[in-house]
Amino acid sequence: MALFVLAPRRPGRHSAAFLAAQTPEPEPAPVSPWSRPWRGPSSQEVRAIFHGEHTRELPDLQRERVWAAEFAALGVDYDYPTLPLGSLVKRERVAA
Repeated sequence: MALFVLAPRRPGRHSAAFLAAQTPEPEPAPVSPWSRPWRGPSSQEVRAIFHGEHTRELPDLQRERVWAAEFAALGVDYDYPTLPLGSLVKRERVAA
């Protein structure tokens, strides 16, 4: 019954001997945000969307929706930033 007391054991996780044997993890090197390529659409793609011939004659709201659809095809979230849509679209704010 008392054999476990006599057997040698490894130090516990919170003991000084255990912590002294651990090697500290190195600090990760800071990464520049410019080290990765730009993942969004190019300026030429954005200009083509905003200056498209097919959207010039559309009403403002419909033109914004076409732009949003074209940006969605590129994988970019476009949420009507150029129109004051407070009366048309109700956005709920979420506390972060």
